[in-house]
Amino acid sequence: MLCRRPAPSILFTALAATVVLLPWAITGVPGDDQRPAAAAPQVVTQPLNELGGGETIREIHQETPFSLVALTSEDLTGTTARVRAKTSDGSWGPWYEAEPLEGVGADTPSPSGVRGTDPVFVGRTTTVQIAVTRPPDAEVTGRTPQTEPSDADRPELGYVPANVEQPFGQNLNAILISPPETPADLLPLPNAATPPGQPPHIINRAQWGADEGMRCGEPRYDNRIQAGVVHHTAGSNEYTPGDSAGIVRSIYEYHTRTLGWCDIAYNAMVDKYGQVFEGRAGGMTRPVEGAHTGGFNHNTWGVAMLGNFDAVPPTPIQLRTTARLLGWVLGQSGVDPLGAVVLPSEGGSFTKFAFGASPTLPTIFTHRDVGNTECPGNAAYALMPEIRNIAARFNDPPGPEQLAETLRGGAIFAKWDSLGGMNSYLGRPTSPEASGQGSTRYVTFERGAVYWSPESGAEPVTGELYKAWGALGFERGALGLPTSGEIAEPLWIVQNFQHGTLNFDREKGTVTRVIDGVPVELPPPPADLAPIQLERFTPPINPV
Repeated sequence: MLCRRPAPSILFTALAATVVLLPWAITGVPGDDQRPAAAAPQVVTQPLNELGGGETIREIHQETPFSLVALTSEDLTGTTARVRAKTSDGSWGPWYEAEPLEGVGADTPSPSGVRGTDPVFVGRTTTVQIAVTRPPDAEVTGRTPQTEPSDADRPELGYVPANVEQPFGQNLNAILISPPETPADLLPLPNAATPPGQPPHIINRAQWGADEGMRCGEPRYDNRIQAGVVHHTAGSNEYTPGDSAGIVRSIYEYHTRTLGWCDIAYNAMVDKYGQVFEGRAGGMTRPVEGAHTGGFNHNTWGVAMLGNFDAVPPTPIQLRTTARLLGWVLGQSGVDPLGAVVLPSEGGSFTKFAFGASPTLPTIFTHRDVGNTECPGNAAYALMPEIRNIAARFNDPPGPEQLAETLRGGAIFAKWDSLGGMNSYLGRPTSPEASGQGSTRYVTFERGAVYWSPESGAEPVTGELYKAWGALGFERGALGLPTSGEIAEPLWIVQNFQHGTLNFDREKGTVTRVIDGVPVELPPPPADLAPIQLERFTPPINPV
Protein backbone atom coordinates (compact mmCIF):
# COMPACT_ATOMS: atom_id res chain seq x y z
CA MET A 1 0.00 0.00 0.00
CA LEU A 2 1.03 1.92 0.55
CA CYS A 3 2.14 -0.97 2.75
CA ARG A 4 4.29 -3.91 1.82
CA ARG A 5 4.05 -7.63 2.46
CA PRO A 6 7.11 -9.15 4.09
CA ALA A 7 9.34 -11.13 1.76
CA PRO A 8 8.86 -13.57 0.16
CA SER A 9 5.13 -12.98 -0.06
CA ILE A 10 5.68 -9.57 -1.63
CA LEU A 11 5.86 -11.32 -5.00
CA PHE A 12 2.76 -11.04 -7.10
CA THR A 13 1.77 -12.42 -10.50
CA ALA A 14 -0.25 -11.43 -13.44
CA LEU A 15 -0.82 -12.55 -16.95
CA ALA A 16 -0.30 -8.87 -17.48
CA ALA A 17 -0.39 -5.64 -15.51
CA THR A 18 -1.45 -2.15 -16.26
CA VAL A 19 0.80 0.78 -15.42
CA VAL A 20 -0.98 3.92 -14.30
CA LEU A 21 0.76 7.29 -13.97
CA LEU A 22 -1.35 9.57 -11.88
CA PRO A 23 -1.67 13.36 -11.52
CA TRP A 24 1.21 15.28 -10.08
CA ALA A 25 -0.71 18.16 -8.58
CA ILE A 26 -4.13 19.65 -8.36
CA THR A 27 -6.15 22.54 -9.68
CA GLY A 28 -7.34 25.68 -8.01
CA VAL A 29 -9.36 25.71 -4.81
CA PRO A 30 -12.92 24.56 -5.47
CA GLY A 31 -15.95 26.68 -4.94
CA ASP A 32 -19.04 26.15 -2.87
CA ASP A 33 -19.98 23.05 -4.80
CA GLN A 34 -16.96 21.27 -3.24
CA ARG A 35 -15.63 20.24 -6.66
CA PRO A 36 -12.22 20.99 -8.16
CA ALA A 37 -12.13 24.06 -10.36
CA ALA A 38 -10.25 22.60 -13.33
CA ALA A 39 -11.08 19.95 -15.89
CA ALA A 40 -9.92 16.36 -15.50
CA PRO A 41 -6.29 15.63 -16.41
CA GLN A 42 -5.49 14.54 -19.97
CA VAL A 43 -5.06 10.76 -20.19
CA VAL A 44 -2.77 9.07 -22.72
CA THR A 45 -2.53 5.27 -23.02
CA GLN A 46 0.59 3.49 -24.29
CA PRO A 47 0.44 -0.33 -24.55
CA LEU A 48 3.45 -2.30 -23.33
CA ASN A 49 3.60 -5.36 -25.57
CA GLU A 50 5.80 -8.44 -25.81
CA LEU A 51 6.60 -8.84 -22.13
CA GLY A 52 7.32 -12.47 -21.36
CA GLY A 53 8.81 -14.27 -18.36
CA GLY A 54 11.67 -12.91 -16.30
CA GLU A 55 12.51 -9.21 -16.02
CA THR A 56 11.70 -6.78 -18.81
CA ILE A 57 12.43 -3.04 -18.66
CA ARG A 58 10.32 -0.64 -20.66
CA GLU A 59 10.89 3.10 -21.02
CA ILE A 60 7.83 5.34 -21.20
CA HIS A 61 7.90 8.98 -22.27
CA GLN A 62 5.48 11.81 -22.84
CA GLU A 63 5.98 15.56 -23.09
CA THR A 64 3.44 16.35 -20.35
CA PRO A 65 4.93 15.73 -16.88
CA PHE A 66 3.65 13.18 -14.38
CA SER A 67 4.91 12.01 -10.99
CA LEU A 68 3.14 8.87 -9.75
CA VAL A 69 3.23 5.36 -11.15
CA ALA A 70 1.09 2.34 -10.23
CA LEU A 71 0.55 -1.18 -11.57
CA THR A 72 -2.81 -2.89 -11.85
CA SER A 73 -4.00 -6.28 -13.04
CA GLU A 74 -6.73 -8.84 -12.53
CA ASP A 75 -4.16 -10.93 -10.67
CA LEU A 76 -1.00 -9.68 -8.96
CA THR A 77 0.32 -13.02 -7.74
CA GLY A 78 3.97 -13.77 -8.63
CA THR A 79 5.26 -10.62 -10.36
CA THR A 80 7.34 -7.77 -8.99
CA ALA A 81 7.84 -4.30 -10.42
CA ARG A 82 10.16 -1.37 -9.92
CA VAL A 83 9.98 2.19 -11.25
CA ARG A 84 12.55 4.94 -11.68
CA ALA A 85 12.33 8.40 -13.22
CA LYS A 86 14.61 10.43 -15.45
CA THR A 87 15.71 13.62 -13.71
CA SER A 88 16.05 17.09 -15.23
CA ASP A 89 19.79 16.59 -15.91
CA GLY A 90 19.13 13.39 -17.87
CA SER A 91 20.30 10.96 -15.21
CA TRP A 92 18.13 8.24 -13.70
CA GLY A 93 16.82 8.45 -10.16
CA PRO A 94 16.70 5.54 -7.72
CA TRP A 95 14.50 2.49 -8.25
CA TYR A 96 11.31 2.31 -6.19
CA GLU A 97 9.32 -0.85 -5.63
CA ALA A 98 5.71 -0.77 -6.73
CA GLU A 99 4.40 -2.44 -3.60
CA PRO A 100 1.14 -4.38 -3.73
CA LEU A 101 -1.85 -2.88 -1.94
CA GLU A 102 -2.30 -5.57 0.68
CA GLY A 103 -4.98 -4.96 3.26
CA VAL A 104 -6.18 -1.72 1.70
CA GLY A 105 -9.52 -1.48 -0.07
CA ALA A 106 -11.91 -4.33 -0.76
CA ASP A 107 -10.73 -7.86 0.02
CA THR A 108 -12.36 -9.03 -3.21
CA PRO A 109 -11.60 -7.56 -6.62
CA SER A 110 -13.54 -4.47 -7.65
CA PRO A 111 -16.33 -4.73 -10.26
CA SER A 112 -13.70 -3.98 -12.89
CA GLY A 113 -11.64 -6.95 -11.63
CA VAL A 114 -8.61 -4.81 -10.88
CA ARG A 115 -5.91 -5.39 -8.28
CA GLY A 116 -3.26 -2.74 -7.79
CA THR A 117 -0.01 -1.61 -6.29
CA ASP A 118 0.43 1.64 -4.45
CA PRO A 119 0.86 4.76 -6.58
CA VAL A 120 4.60 5.38 -6.33
CA PHE A 121 5.80 8.97 -6.19
CA VAL A 122 8.91 9.33 -8.36
CA GLY A 123 9.10 13.12 -8.66
CA ARG A 124 8.05 15.33 -11.53
CA THR A 125 9.26 13.77 -14.76
CA THR A 126 8.41 13.07 -18.39
CA THR A 127 10.16 9.70 -18.62
CA VAL A 128 10.20 6.58 -16.46
CA GLN A 129 11.58 3.09 -16.72
CA ILE A 130 9.43 0.24 -15.45
CA ALA A 131 11.10 -3.09 -14.64
CA VAL A 132 8.52 -5.88 -14.54
CA THR A 133 9.57 -9.37 -13.39
CA ARG A 134 7.11 -12.15 -14.26
CA PRO A 135 7.15 -15.92 -13.81
CA PRO A 136 9.37 -17.75 -16.33
CA ASP A 137 6.39 -19.38 -18.04
CA ALA A 138 4.23 -16.24 -18.21
CA GLU A 139 2.37 -15.71 -21.46
CA VAL A 140 3.75 -12.91 -23.62
CA THR A 141 1.67 -9.78 -23.42
CA GLY A 142 0.25 -8.34 -26.62
CA ARG A 143 -2.27 -5.96 -27.98
CA THR A 144 -5.90 -7.00 -27.98
CA PRO A 145 -8.29 -5.44 -30.49
CA GLN A 146 -10.38 -2.82 -28.77
CA THR A 147 -14.07 -3.45 -28.41
CA GLU A 148 -16.78 -0.88 -28.04
CA PRO A 149 -18.04 -0.89 -24.43
CA SER A 150 -21.69 -1.56 -23.89
CA ASP A 151 -24.03 0.91 -22.24
CA ALA A 152 -24.00 -1.28 -19.13
CA ASP A 153 -20.33 -0.45 -18.66
CA ARG A 154 -20.87 3.30 -18.48
CA PRO A 155 -23.61 4.76 -16.29
CA GLU A 156 -22.74 3.50 -12.82
CA LEU A 157 -19.09 4.50 -12.93
CA GLY A 158 -19.34 7.61 -15.07
CA TYR A 159 -16.28 6.54 -17.06
CA VAL A 160 -15.11 3.53 -19.06
CA PRO A 161 -12.77 1.20 -17.10
CA ALA A 162 -9.55 0.48 -18.95
CA ASN A 163 -10.19 -3.26 -18.87
CA VAL A 164 -13.41 -2.82 -20.85
CA GLU A 165 -11.48 -1.59 -23.85
CA GLN A 166 -8.35 -3.69 -23.33
CA PRO A 167 -8.58 -6.71 -21.02
CA PHE A 168 -5.96 -6.56 -18.24
CA GLY A 169 -5.19 -10.24 -18.53
CA GLN A 170 -3.82 -9.78 -22.04
CA ASN A 171 -2.35 -6.29 -22.06
CA LEU A 172 0.19 -4.18 -20.25
CA ASN A 173 -0.70 -0.52 -20.61
CA ALA A 174 0.96 2.69 -19.48
CA ILE A 175 -1.73 5.27 -18.72
CA LEU A 176 -0.18 8.74 -18.50
CA ILE A 177 -2.22 11.41 -16.74
CA SER A 178 -1.16 15.03 -17.20
CA PRO A 179 -0.97 16.98 -13.91
CA PRO A 180 -3.00 20.04 -13.03
CA GLU A 181 -1.27 22.55 -10.75
CA THR A 182 -1.39 22.89 -6.98
CA PRO A 183 -3.56 25.79 -5.80
CA ALA A 184 -1.37 28.61 -4.56
CA ASP A 185 -3.40 29.24 -1.43
CA LEU A 186 -2.66 25.77 -0.06
CA LEU A 187 0.85 27.11 0.45
CA PRO A 188 2.70 28.02 2.61
CA LEU A 189 2.30 25.31 5.18
CA PRO A 190 0.84 25.41 8.66
CA ASN A 191 4.06 25.30 10.67
CA ALA A 192 3.17 26.81 14.03
CA ALA A 193 2.42 24.84 17.16
CA THR A 194 -1.23 24.23 17.93
CA PRO A 195 -2.59 24.98 21.41
CA PRO A 196 -3.14 22.10 23.84
CA GLY A 197 -6.34 20.23 23.10
CA GLN A 198 -6.67 21.63 19.57
CA PRO A 199 -6.22 19.43 16.46
CA PRO A 200 -3.61 20.22 13.82
CA HIS A 201 -4.74 22.34 10.90
CA ILE A 202 -6.58 20.05 8.45
CA ILE A 203 -6.71 20.61 4.68
CA ASN A 204 -10.19 19.44 3.79
CA ARG A 205 -11.26 17.52 0.68
CA ALA A 206 -12.42 20.61 -1.18
CA GLN A 207 -9.10 22.35 -0.56
CA TRP A 208 -6.94 19.51 -1.87
CA GLY A 209 -9.18 19.08 -4.88
CA ALA A 210 -11.30 15.99 -4.29
CA ASP A 211 -13.76 15.52 -7.15
CA GLU A 212 -16.78 14.33 -5.18
CA GLY A 213 -18.36 13.13 -8.42
CA MET A 214 -15.87 10.24 -8.46
CA ARG A 215 -17.21 8.75 -5.24
CA CYS A 216 -19.93 6.11 -5.29
CA GLY A 217 -22.43 5.59 -2.50
CA GLU A 218 -22.64 7.33 0.87
CA PRO A 219 -20.08 7.19 3.70
CA ARG A 220 -20.44 4.27 6.07
CA TYR A 221 -20.39 5.10 9.78
CA ASP A 222 -19.38 2.86 12.67
CA ASN A 223 -20.81 3.10 16.19
CA ARG A 224 -17.62 4.63 17.55
CA ILE A 225 -13.86 4.74 17.10
CA GLN A 226 -12.05 2.26 19.33
CA ALA A 227 -8.51 2.41 17.91
CA GLY A 228 -6.23 4.25 15.49
CA VAL A 229 -4.13 2.51 12.83
CA VAL A 230 -0.84 3.91 11.48
CA HIS A 231 0.20 3.36 7.84
CA HIS A 232 2.75 4.69 5.40
CA THR A 233 2.65 5.24 1.65
CA ALA A 234 5.53 4.39 -0.68
CA GLY A 235 8.03 5.78 -3.15
CA SER A 236 10.36 8.72 -2.74
CA ASN A 237 10.42 10.82 0.43
CA GLU A 238 11.88 13.72 -1.56
CA TYR A 239 8.63 15.49 -2.37
CA THR A 240 8.19 19.23 -1.91
CA PRO A 241 5.42 20.99 0.04
CA GLY A 242 3.69 21.73 -3.25
CA ASP A 243 3.67 18.06 -4.26
CA SER A 244 1.67 16.79 -1.29
CA ALA A 245 -1.82 17.85 -2.36
CA GLY A 246 -1.22 16.32 -5.79
CA ILE A 247 -0.05 13.07 -4.23
CA VAL A 248 -3.22 12.92 -2.13
CA ARG A 249 -5.43 13.65 -5.11
CA SER A 250 -3.60 11.02 -7.13
CA ILE A 251 -4.11 8.40 -4.43
CA TYR A 252 -7.81 9.33 -4.35
CA GLU A 253 -8.16 9.05 -8.12
CA TYR A 254 -6.28 5.78 -8.18
CA HIS A 255 -8.31 4.24 -5.33
CA THR A 256 -11.63 5.30 -6.86
CA ARG A 257 -11.32 5.24 -10.65
CA THR A 258 -8.64 2.63 -11.18
CA LEU A 259 -9.36 0.22 -8.34
CA GLY A 260 -13.07 0.93 -7.97
CA TRP A 261 -13.11 1.39 -4.18
CA CYS A 262 -15.61 4.30 -4.24
CA ASP A 263 -13.35 6.56 -2.15
CA ILE A 264 -9.84 6.97 -0.77
CA ALA A 265 -9.02 4.22 1.72
CA TYR A 266 -7.55 6.30 4.58
CA ASN A 267 -9.31 8.63 6.99
CA ALA A 268 -6.40 11.08 6.86
CA MET A 269 -2.88 11.54 5.48
CA VAL A 270 0.05 13.50 6.92
CA ASP A 271 3.04 14.67 4.87
CA LYS A 272 6.60 15.21 6.04
CA TYR A 273 5.96 18.94 6.49
CA GLY A 274 3.16 18.35 8.99
CA GLN A 275 0.33 19.05 6.56
CA VAL A 276 -2.81 17.04 7.38
CA PHE A 277 -5.18 16.08 4.56
CA GLU A 278 -8.72 14.88 5.13
CA GLY A 279 -9.12 11.43 3.59
CA ARG A 280 -12.30 9.42 3.26
CA ALA A 281 -15.46 11.52 2.97
CA GLY A 282 -17.94 11.74 5.80
CA GLY A 283 -16.44 14.12 8.32
CA MET A 284 -13.26 14.24 10.40
CA THR A 285 -15.25 14.37 13.64
CA ARG A 286 -17.42 11.32 12.85
CA PRO A 287 -16.61 7.55 12.99
CA VAL A 288 -16.27 7.09 9.22
CA GLU A 289 -15.36 3.51 8.30
CA GLY A 290 -12.43 3.44 5.92
CA ALA A 291 -10.84 0.66 3.86
CA HIS A 292 -7.32 0.92 5.24
CA THR A 293 -6.82 -2.24 7.30
CA GLY A 294 -8.40 -5.39 5.89
CA GLY A 295 -10.12 -7.41 8.61
CA PHE A 296 -10.03 -4.51 11.07
CA ASN A 297 -11.69 -1.55 9.36
CA HIS A 298 -14.70 -1.66 11.68
CA ASN A 299 -14.48 0.89 14.54
CA THR A 300 -10.91 1.91 13.63
CA TRP A 301 -9.50 5.12 12.14
CA GLY A 302 -6.57 4.97 9.72
CA VAL A 303 -3.93 7.62 9.08
CA ALA A 304 -1.17 7.24 6.48
CA MET A 305 2.12 9.11 6.64
CA LEU A 306 3.24 10.10 3.13
CA GLY A 307 6.59 8.44 2.43
CA ASN A 308 8.44 5.18 2.89
CA PHE A 309 9.77 4.48 6.36
CA ASP A 310 11.42 1.10 5.98
CA ALA A 311 14.89 2.58 6.53
CA VAL A 312 14.39 6.24 7.46
CA PRO A 313 12.00 7.55 10.13
CA PRO A 314 9.22 10.07 9.58
CA THR A 315 10.27 13.68 10.05
CA PRO A 316 9.83 14.97 13.62
CA ILE A 317 6.96 17.29 12.62
CA GLN A 318 5.29 14.46 10.67
CA LEU A 319 5.57 12.12 13.63
CA ARG A 320 4.28 14.67 16.12
CA THR A 321 1.42 15.81 13.89
CA THR A 322 0.33 12.22 13.26
CA ALA A 323 0.39 11.52 16.99
CA ARG A 324 -1.53 14.67 17.89
CA LEU A 325 -4.10 13.91 15.19
CA LEU A 326 -4.64 10.47 16.70
CA GLY A 327 -4.79 11.96 20.19
CA TRP A 328 -7.55 14.30 19.04
CA VAL A 329 -9.53 11.59 17.22
CA LEU A 330 -9.31 9.05 20.03
CA GLY A 331 -10.01 11.69 22.64
CA GLN A 332 -13.37 12.45 21.04
CA SER A 333 -14.34 8.84 21.73
CA GLY A 334 -12.85 8.73 25.22
CA VAL A 335 -10.12 6.26 24.18
CA ASP A 336 -6.81 6.21 26.07
CA PRO A 337 -3.94 6.31 23.51
CA LEU A 338 -1.85 4.26 25.96
CA GLY A 339 -4.57 1.66 26.50
CA ALA A 340 -5.54 -1.63 24.87
CA VAL A 341 -8.63 -2.86 23.06
CA VAL A 342 -10.08 -6.21 22.00
CA LEU A 343 -11.14 -6.11 18.34
CA PRO A 344 -12.92 -8.98 16.54
CA SER A 345 -11.42 -9.87 13.17
CA GLU A 346 -13.60 -9.71 10.07
CA GLY A 347 -11.27 -12.25 8.46
CA GLY A 348 -10.25 -12.25 4.81
CA SER A 349 -6.99 -12.70 2.96
CA PHE A 350 -5.60 -9.37 4.11
CA THR A 351 -5.25 -10.25 7.80
CA LYS A 352 -3.44 -12.95 9.74
CA PHE A 353 -6.39 -13.28 12.14
CA ALA A 354 -9.21 -15.62 11.14
CA PHE A 355 -12.80 -14.46 11.16
CA GLY A 356 -14.05 -14.13 14.74
CA ALA A 357 -10.60 -14.11 16.34
CA SER A 358 -10.38 -11.32 18.93
CA PRO A 359 -6.80 -10.16 19.51
CA THR A 360 -5.95 -7.64 22.20
CA LEU A 361 -4.25 -4.68 20.51
CA PRO A 362 -2.90 -1.29 21.55
CA THR A 363 -5.44 1.47 20.97
CA ILE A 364 -2.88 2.88 18.51
CA PHE A 365 -1.49 0.00 16.45
CA THR A 366 0.02 -0.42 13.00
CA HIS A 367 -1.08 -2.21 9.87
CA ARG A 368 1.58 -4.89 10.34
CA ASP A 369 0.16 -5.78 13.76
CA VAL A 370 -2.87 -7.35 12.07
CA GLY A 371 -2.05 -7.61 8.36
CA ASN A 372 0.24 -9.45 5.99
CA THR A 373 2.41 -6.39 5.47
CA GLU A 374 5.49 -4.55 6.70
CA CYS A 375 3.58 -1.26 6.93
CA PRO A 376 4.42 1.32 8.26
CA GLY A 377 8.07 0.31 7.82
CA ASN A 378 10.65 -0.70 10.41
CA ALA A 379 11.83 2.85 11.15
CA ALA A 380 8.30 4.10 11.81
CA TYR A 381 7.34 0.98 13.75
CA ALA A 382 10.21 1.59 16.18
CA LEU A 383 8.69 4.99 17.00
CA MET A 384 5.22 3.74 17.93
CA PRO A 385 5.83 4.21 21.70
CA GLU A 386 6.65 7.86 21.00
CA ILE A 387 3.52 8.27 18.87
CA ARG A 388 1.36 6.84 21.67
CA ASN A 389 3.00 9.04 24.29
CA ILE A 390 2.54 12.23 22.26
CA ALA A 391 -1.08 11.29 21.54
CA ALA A 392 -1.67 10.74 25.26
CA ARG A 393 -0.32 14.24 25.98
CA PHE A 394 -2.67 15.86 23.47
CA ASN A 395 -4.08 18.21 26.11
CA ASP A 396 -0.67 19.11 27.56
CA PRO A 397 1.26 22.23 26.49
CA PRO A 398 4.16 21.44 24.15
CA GLY A 399 7.57 21.07 25.77
CA PRO A 400 10.84 22.68 24.58
CA GLU A 401 11.74 19.85 22.22
CA GLN A 402 8.29 19.89 20.65
CA LEU A 403 8.37 23.67 20.30
CA ALA A 404 11.79 23.45 18.66
CA GLU A 405 10.49 21.01 16.08
CA THR A 406 7.65 23.37 15.15
CA LEU A 407 10.26 26.03 14.39
CA ARG A 408 12.47 23.83 12.22
CA GLY A 409 12.84 25.10 8.67
CA GLY A 410 12.40 28.81 9.48
CA ALA A 411 14.83 31.71 9.84
CA ILE A 412 14.29 31.99 13.60
CA PHE A 413 15.18 28.33 14.10
CA ALA A 414 18.26 28.73 11.86
CA LYS A 415 19.54 31.70 13.90
CA TRP A 416 18.90 29.99 17.25
CA ASP A 417 20.47 26.75 16.01
CA SER A 418 23.56 28.62 14.79
CA LEU A 419 24.01 30.03 18.29
CA GLY A 420 23.99 26.54 19.81
CA GLY A 421 20.30 25.69 20.03
CA MET A 422 19.34 24.26 23.42
CA ASN A 423 22.89 24.96 24.68
CA SER A 424 22.97 28.58 23.46
CA TYR A 425 22.88 31.63 25.71
CA LEU A 426 19.19 32.01 24.77
CA GLY A 427 18.34 28.60 26.21
CA ARG A 428 15.29 26.53 25.32
CA PRO A 429 12.21 27.88 23.49
CA THR A 430 9.30 28.85 25.72
CA SER A 431 6.71 29.76 23.08
CA PRO A 432 5.70 28.85 19.55
CA GLU A 433 6.54 31.32 16.82
CA ALA A 434 4.18 34.27 17.18
CA SER A 435 3.13 37.34 15.21
CA GLY A 436 4.23 40.87 16.09
CA GLN A 437 3.59 44.14 14.32
CA GLY A 438 3.20 43.88 10.56
CA SER A 439 5.34 41.07 9.17
CA THR A 440 7.29 40.60 12.42
CA ARG A 441 7.65 37.09 13.85
CA TYR A 442 9.27 36.16 17.11
CA VAL A 443 9.96 33.29 19.52
CA THR A 444 10.71 33.68 23.20
CA PHE A 445 13.41 31.64 24.89
CA GLU A 446 14.48 31.13 28.51
CA ARG A 447 16.87 34.09 28.38
CA GLY A 448 15.67 36.26 25.53
CA ALA A 449 14.02 36.12 22.13
CA VAL A 450 14.69 36.05 18.39
CA TYR A 451 12.84 38.51 16.18
CA TRP A 452 12.48 38.32 12.41
CA SER A 453 11.08 40.41 9.58
CA PRO A 454 11.84 40.49 5.84
CA GLU A 455 13.66 43.81 6.34
CA SER A 456 15.72 43.05 9.45
CA GLY A 457 16.32 39.30 9.22
CA ALA A 458 16.44 37.12 12.33
CA GLU A 459 18.36 38.57 15.29
CA PRO A 460 18.55 37.62 19.00
CA VAL A 461 17.90 40.00 21.90
CA THR A 462 18.79 39.09 25.46
CA GLY A 463 19.79 40.36 28.87
CA GLU A 464 19.50 44.03 29.86
CA LEU A 465 19.27 45.20 26.26
CA TYR A 466 16.23 42.98 25.74
CA LYS A 467 14.58 44.37 28.86
CA ALA A 468 15.31 47.96 27.88
CA TRP A 469 14.09 47.44 24.32
CA GLY A 470 10.93 45.84 25.64
CA ALA A 471 10.30 48.80 27.96
CA LEU A 472 10.44 51.03 24.89
CA GLY A 473 7.68 49.02 23.18
CA PHE A 474 9.53 46.16 21.47
CA GLU A 475 9.24 46.40 17.67
CA ARG A 476 6.48 49.01 18.04
CA GLY A 477 8.83 51.43 19.78
CA ALA A 478 10.99 54.15 18.26
CA LEU A 479 13.96 51.82 17.71
CA GLY A 480 12.14 49.26 15.57
CA LEU A 481 13.56 45.77 15.17
CA PRO A 482 17.10 44.57 15.93
CA THR A 483 19.40 44.41 12.91
CA SER A 484 22.37 42.81 14.69
CA GLY A 485 23.20 40.74 17.70
CA GLU A 486 25.16 42.12 20.63
CA ILE A 487 28.50 43.72 19.71
CA ALA A 488 31.04 43.55 22.53
CA GLU A 489 33.30 46.63 23.05
CA PRO A 490 35.70 47.34 25.91
CA LEU A 491 33.31 49.55 27.92
CA TRP A 492 29.99 48.86 26.21
CA ILE A 493 27.81 46.14 24.77
CA VAL A 494 26.08 47.60 21.71
CA GLN A 495 23.15 46.37 19.66
CA ASN A 496 21.92 47.96 16.42
CA PHE A 497 18.24 48.50 15.63
CA GLN A 498 16.44 49.86 12.59
CA HIS A 499 16.37 53.42 13.92
CA GLY A 500 19.17 53.58 16.46
CA THR A 501 21.22 51.65 19.03
CA LEU A 502 21.08 50.44 22.62
CA ASN A 503 24.30 50.57 24.64
CA PHE A 504 24.90 48.70 27.91
CA ASP A 505 27.51 50.33 30.18
CA ARG A 506 29.61 47.52 31.63
CA GLU A 507 30.73 49.59 34.64
CA LYS A 508 27.49 51.34 35.60
CA GLY A 509 25.05 48.58 34.47
CA THR A 510 22.84 51.15 32.72
CA VAL A 511 21.41 51.20 29.20
CA THR A 512 21.57 54.22 26.89
CA ARG A 513 19.37 54.67 23.82
CA VAL A 514 20.82 56.56 20.87
CA ILE A 515 18.55 57.85 18.08
CA ASP A 516 19.79 60.40 15.52
CA GLY A 517 22.97 60.79 17.56
CA VAL A 518 21.11 61.83 20.72
CA PRO A 519 21.89 59.63 23.79
CA VAL A 520 19.26 59.08 26.50
CA GLU A 521 19.98 57.00 29.61
CA LEU A 522 16.99 54.76 30.30
CA PRO A 523 15.46 53.99 33.70
CA PRO A 524 15.48 50.33 34.84
CA PRO A 525 12.71 48.33 33.08
CA PRO A 526 9.94 46.49 35.00
CA ALA A 527 10.88 42.97 36.02
CA ASP A 528 7.79 41.26 34.56
CA LEU A 529 8.02 42.69 31.04
CA ALA A 530 6.88 40.34 28.25
CA PRO A 531 6.34 40.77 24.50
CA ILE A 532 2.86 41.77 23.33
CA GLN A 533 1.29 39.27 20.95
CA LEU A 534 -1.21 40.45 18.36
CA GLU A 535 -1.98 36.88 17.27
CA ARG A 536 -1.48 33.52 18.92
CA PHE A 537 0.16 31.78 15.97
CA THR A 538 1.97 32.66 12.80
CA PRO A 539 0.87 32.25 9.26
CA PRO A 540 2.02 28.96 7.84
CA ILE A 541 5.74 29.28 7.19
CA ASN A 542 8.51 31.53 8.40
CA PRO A 543 10.51 32.35 5.24
CA VAL A 544 14.25 31.93 5.50
